[in-house]
Amino acid sequence: MNLNNKIKIAVVGCGRISKNHFESIKIHKDSMELVSICDIDQEIVSKHKERYNVEGYTDFEKMLDSENLDLVAICTPSGIHADQAEMCAGHGVNVMTEKPMATRWDDGLRMVKVCDNAGVRLFVIKQNRKNSTLQLLKRAISEKRFGKIHMVNINVFWTRPQEYYDSAKWRGTWELDGGAFMNQASHYVDLIEWLIGPVASIQAMTGTLARDIEVEDTGVMNIRWRSGALGSMSVTMLTYPENYEGSITIIGEKGTVKVGGLAVNEIQHWKFEDRKKYDKQIQDASYETTSVYGFGHPLYYKNVIDVLQGRADPETDGREGLHSLEILIAAYLSARDQVTVSLPLEY
Repeated sequence: MNLNNKIKIAVVGCGRISKNHFESIKIHKDSMELVSICDIDQEIVSKHKERYNVEGYTDFEKMLDSENLDLVAICTPSGIHADQAEMCAGHGVNVMTEKPMATRWDDGLRMVKVCDNAGVRLFVIKQNRKNSTLQLLKRAISEKRFGKIHMVNINVFWTRPQEYYDSAKWRGTWELDGGAFMNQASHYVDLIEWLIGPVASIQAMTGTLARDIEVEDTGVMNIRWRSGALGSMSVTMLTYPENYEGSITIIGEKGTVKVGGLAVNEIQHWKFEDRKKYDKQIQDASYETTSVYGFGHPLYYKNVIDVLQGRADPETDGREGLHSLEILIAAYLSARDQVTVSLPLEY
């Protein structure tokens, strides 16, 4: 890339999450330029062409052939991320994909391989890591303030009505979407390894209790980390009457913390044996939110820009994205076969 030029980006898939991308591109307009969008719905394409004054396409490959792009943001159904990433790599275009990076383990591995072979970057968006609350928690863990971590509990108690799943044919399918663990709670699955460390084994149970969909609307997971810590994750999309809680609680020999609220946006408990100056920041770190997506996309985009302009290393690349995909696949295998699944999946 010519580092003096703006990064030319296209967004493919103009659904719910795309607005976070358009806003992030606007925030970073001095470093990045939106040049085109792509969606299979012509009406949506026409609307976005007019709104953003860019080229619009319903054919992804035609866009790649026609535009001189540096980066594509993939916001399409999860099951087609791998094929679209491979198409980008074939055109020498860097890839930034929404979570989960894929719905199959082999597809995740393929994405990393094709981008490596093509010499392009693969970024997997984990914007919740940028939350001020989780940044403080990550710092406390990195400084070993908990001592030995004994137990971890993660809850995602949200709601998705039947109308949500009926709004698009791909929603609630194994092939393109994945269930409550893989889709809605994906960023919380990411916390399992990013915060606590490598996982040794997983036991899971899932159920489709109330929604007319292929995948689970509710699930539980028991986790054993290689460190010896034990934990659990409980997820449901059936909470009445609205989204209620997204939280993580960590109990260690020298500290106990709960980050909760609607979407890990409130530090509700913060007790350690030692004291640090930044402990005074815990009230300021909590924030009000009506969005379970958080506000981390612009911060994530900043790292992508810095990487592509040669100033930084990627914070979550394809290999980092594989960690949470591996846990997700292990959980589904465990639930399907009613067994404990040990990690890694491959040796």
